Amino acid sequence: MNSEHEQTAGKPATVSGGGSGRFGGRLMPEVPTGERKIEHVRLCLDEEVGSVGVTTGFERYRFRHAALPEIDFGEIKLDTTFLDFSVRTPFLISSMTGGSKATGEINMRLAEAAERRGWALGVGSVRAAVEKEELASTFRVRESAPSVPVIANLGAVQLNYGFGLDDCQRAVDIAGADMLVLHLNGLQEVFQPEGNTRFGRLLGRIEDLCRTLSIPVGIKEVGWGIDGETARSLLDVGAAFIDVAGAGGTSWSQVEKFRSPDPVRRAAAEAFAGWGNPTADCIAEVREAAPDCALIGSGGLQSGVDAAKALALGADLAGFGRGLLGSAVDSVEALDQRLAQVELELRTAMFGIGAGNIEALKSTRRLIRA
Repeated sequence: MNSEHEQTAGKPATVSGGGSGRFGGRLMPEVPTGERKIEHVRLCLDEEVGSVGVTTGFERYRFRHAALPEIDFGEIKLDTTFLDFSVRTPFLISSMTGGSKATGEINMRLAEAAERRGWALGVGSVRAAVEKEELASTFRVRESAPSVPVIANLGAVQLNYGFGLDDCQRAVDIAGADMLVLHLNGLQEVFQPEGNTRFGRLLGRIEDLCRTLSIPVGIKEVGWGIDGETARSLLDVGAAFIDVAGAGGTSWSQVEKFRSPDPVRRAAAEAFAGWGNPTADCIAEVREAAPDCALIGSGGLQSGVDAAKALALGADLAGFGRGLLGSAVDSVEALDQRLAQVELELRTAMFGIGAGNIEALKSTRRLIRA
């Protein structure tokens, strides 16, 4: 799992076994492997890595119920657009994983599900495949998801460690991506044993890439959130979209705490379990700072009701990461059921406020502070 940020309620789904589709049942190895990509997934599934003392902020909002919605439930539409791309739902499977056989199979399972249900798709950091050709197959999702928008992913800080336009284009080509997102994960890099922490003078390098790469380049956090001021500075240098990836889900300082052999870093990581900007606050701030920007709301989303709140606060897409991971690892059926549940929850929330389509949801006046 690559620098992602969602928190799932409890342990992974219990559905397992044979399954159908390209892969059968549970995908993860039964014993620890020492591979960073696999261990990230394992820790996110098996350890308490959620934020402590900070929430997504969605609990501070509620919808005013409309007893007479004046719409037919069966006619509610979920299709929307993001940048110039049409999608059947306003959902994104957020960047999570790749870089090993097991995690590559998770990517393929996620890609097939995204294609079936019309979700946009992000992959984990493609850096490993850019550096090692033999890992490229673990990120090649386009064949499994031919019609949905695909977002490749790299760490922004790699621009300060020698990555240039050609490397970024290679990442895009490997994933068959329509867009590239650069993730900002400074605190994770501090606590990661292999961390890269040279974030100085990075904005100019981001601008150079945004101005020269032939596809849209967006910026995301990994679970500590992008505020309005930071978003505005990124948009001003050419970022095509912002994914706030706010706090309240997975804390990557907590994840790296479990991996670190350094007792000082392990102890220090605990102080940051409650760090970050709540997702709901980030969405509202960025939308206020940049009324016309393409905006993804992610970070700890658990349900279609959370997604409805994110969209009503100003997001264009709602991103789910760790909340899908357990189902994705367990079986094709479990993942499909999880996505169907989120879609049903969103439709029901829209029905409950009389919003017949995504534009009506985004402009609703029925979202109020709780």
